[in-house]
Amino acid sequence: MTSTITLDGFDLVWARLDARSTDQDARATPVAPPPHTDHWLVHADGRRDPLPVRRWHGPPEPAITSIAARCSGPTIDLGCGPGRLTRALAQQGLVALGVDISAEAVRLTQGRGVVALRRDIFEPLPGEGRWVHALLVDGNIGIGGDPIRLLRRCGALIAADGTLVVEVEPPGAGLWQGQAYVLSGTSAEGARQGPTFRWARVGAEAVAGVAATAGLRVAHTFRLGSRWFAELVTA
Repeated sequence: MTSTITLDGFDLVWARLDARSTDQDARATPVAPPPHTDHWLVHADGRRDPLPVRRWHGPPEPAITSIAARCSGPTIDLGCGPGRLTRALAQQGLVALGVDISAEAVRLTQGRGVVALRRDIFEPLPGEGRWVHALLVDGNIGIGGDPIRLLRRCGALIAADGTLVVEVEPPGAGLWQGQAYVLSGTSAEGARQGPTFRWARVGAEAVAGVAATAGLRVAHTFRLGSRWFAELVTA
């Protein structure tokens, strides 16, 4: 069963989709069970990052509000997770679409009263080549483990004068590609390891080279608190 919603000329198709595998869900922003449990993203090189699940499930924090304020037209939020950024965009009166491969992420985003689509971002998406802005935040530059392929795909989503805002690692992180998995649990109950998936990290000093190979260029980088971002445009 499908229905079509038209937002400023963007035809967004809602569909009842069949369940997908856990392996596919792992390619999206990791969306964990209820936020009272601790979660980490464990990289094959030994790095272990805490996943801020409570933050994802909460209201937009100042950095997210600032990112939303930079947007001035139809915006696609890639790897939207529970949808706090998609919601912040819609609250500004913008056409906003959240995209995630996780059914739970899409359900939570729709529960915030905004439009979300369950889709692999490498599959066809509404409005390709017409989005004024595309967003990859909360580590989503890592999706698929191949930042060049990912940025090239994102470049195809935005208009010729559009922008792609990417959250990157602080300077000095370099470029890393490999396997990762989500570890969930508490010290009392023991940790549970999820399936492995391909992931990547890109530092602020490395994003220009990655972007150039993908046919984009860095317009500028900026910092919001302890977090770093790069705004990319068509080369």
